[in-house]
Amino acid sequence: MSLTRVVLASGRSIDLAELRLSSTYGGMLEGYPCKPVNDMRINALLRSAERAEPAAPVHLVPPAREHPDQYAGAFGPVEVLPRVACVGTFHSTAVDPAHHDPVLYRSRLTIVWFQPTPEVPSGHDAEEGLRDVPWEDLARDYEL
Repeated sequence: MSLTRVVLASGRSIDLAELRLSSTYGGMLEGYPCKPVNDMRINALLRSAERAEPAAPVHLVPPAREHPDQYAGAFGPVEVLPRVACVGTFHSTAVDPAHHDPVLYRSRLTIVWFQPTPEVPSGHDAEEGLRDVPWEDLARDYEL
């Protein structure tokens, strides 16, 4: 049973099987949000997602990056990502039903994205970047 179902812009429904939410800057003891810090955070999330589900491809929805002021410290200007980092494993029907029996195969993809609130994505109300994921190009079929 899935946690929720998201409807992509393409019309495909994908089921959320696992979701990890974390504070984008939780545990940041010193420094400030900037491009190098954000890039390290994103890379850590991608590596973690790859280790957690090695058989599933991983896709990053490029996050919005805001520059709230003109302060530039040693690592460049302040750059802020949305406050909630999300890693979700999604499943759907087979991507290639011509080569994979749709009864025996499903497709999966782990997606990393950021959002402003700790809401579980659902239906047509998911973040636009998440709904725009090109599932057919990224997901991989697997046998049940």
